[in-house]
Amino acid sequence: MPGLLLGDEFPNFEADTTIGRIKFHDFLGGSWGILFSHPKDFTPVCTTELACAARISDEFKKRGVKMIALSIDSVEDHRHWSKDVMAFNSEAGSPLPFPIIADDKRELAVQLGMLDPDERDKEGLPLTARCVFVIGPDKKMKLSILYPATTGRNFDELLRVIDSLQLTAQKKVATPVDWKPGDKVMVIPSLSEAEAATLFPNGVTTKEVPSGKKYLRFTQP
Repeated sequence: MPGLLLGDEFPNFEADTTIGRIKFHDFLGGSWGILFSHPKDFTPVCTTELACAARISDEFKKRGVKMIALSIDSVEDHRHWSKDVMAFNSEAGSPLPFPIIADDKRELAVQLGMLDPDERDKEGLPLTARCVFVIGPDKKMKLSILYPATTGRNFDELLRVIDSLQLTAQKKVATPVDWKPGDKVMVIPSLSEAEAATLFPNGVTTKEVPSGKKYLRFTQP
């Protein structure tokens, strides 16, 4: 993504959405945020993704994460599409629990590096890829994942990485492969043994390895 790296302040863009015009930082307030883009309205994979996001929106809310989607069609199209999404969830008549940004001129898609050069609409214009951005309360980008338009996302994984991001923002730990909340975490290498003993009263266990280096240190958060 040209010009936007982990730790950068996320652009404070203005955009029309299904809840009116927003300024992104004002929309987030002091919360965490997740922005996920979609190639186009009324498309099959996107509909299953939005439906999943709607079903588990309470999980994002529990974590203090504000959700917002983006697609390259108009607000009016988004509103009609939202009805299909909720009907797919067998919740016809219920509102979509998060807004969708209208990016029909592809301005944000270009600014945020979202375009997929291999997937095009019937006019030959590139579609947006399936981007995910997680933004912290400090408005800085904490995570980005880029999927091609043909591959749907795993929203359980998005919740898992948010749990990791929020935990590691508060404690001097890192989460190992396939970590889930409740599992042991790893003490970051920059902490001395004395500092680790003070910070982690539950104790620290070290896995012995042939190198003799004591870097595989585990604890309960």
